[in-house]
Amino acid sequence: MPAAERVLLCSVTMWLLLQSLLLLASCLRSATAFPKGCYPSEEEGLKTFRCSNARLTEVPRDIPNDTNKLYLDSNRISFLPRDAFRDLPLLLELDLSHNAIASIESGAFRGLAEHLHSLDLSSNRLVSVSKDAFSNLKAKVNLSNNPWLCDCRLQELIRTVDLVAGSSGGIVCDSSAQEEHVGKAFLQVIADTDFCNMYKKTTDIAMLVTMFGWFAMVISYLVYYVRQNQEDARRHLEYLKSLPSKQRRSEESSTISTVV
Repeated sequence: MPAAERVLLCSVTMWLLLQSLLLLASCLRSATAFPKGCYPSEEEGLKTFRCSNARLTEVPRDIPNDTNKLYLDSNRISFLPRDAFRDLPLLLELDLSHNAIASIESGAFRGLAEHLHSLDLSSNRLVSVSKDAFSNLKAKVNLSNNPWLCDCRLQELIRTVDLVAGSSGGIVCDSSAQEEHVGKAFLQVIADTDFCNMYKKTTDIAMLVTMFGWFAMVISYLVYYVRQNQEDARRHLEYLKSLPSKQRRSEESSTISTVV
């Protein structure tokens, strides 16, 4: 074989080998970039990223930013920080069910308002969440099977979000200021009880009680002050009676003018 052909063949072989190594490195890099148990796929033409049962304790950072459907269900996530999903502008569905989420920071879903249409937070450990955490979110939200505290805060939250059809019956009072509400569906309870109005009345009563307390203290002090002065004047008059007559008259007139 001529030397030129050998050199060409060697070059082609080296080029193919280099391309294979680069492709292998790219695949290995892509595979190792994702947390263990997470993998990308395509479902019904939508780019999906699944991390179900991956033993995650927080929202992973290396999620492809073109993801349309994200499954983080059945993990150990306990907290959703601010901007947890800010790099996922095309996200349509987010499944966070069956975790240990007990706290959602305001702004956790920021950046998802435009496209997100499904948010599943069922079967977590949510007791109380500010309505601001879901600000501007238009997605259908599932909040069922959480240990909710039934109060004004939950009432405001329910008025803010758009609940998944049929999920409202799963929002049950695990605790409440009124014992008879425990174990009942929240929407059933607020049909007869306005927690926010009740809170306002309680606050107004507390303010009235406080004002009455201060008023009573002022009146008590004034009464004490007047009685104390009267007692001092009485003692002084008794003292004057015990003095000789001339000195007594002058001091009595002085005392009377002072009292007046």
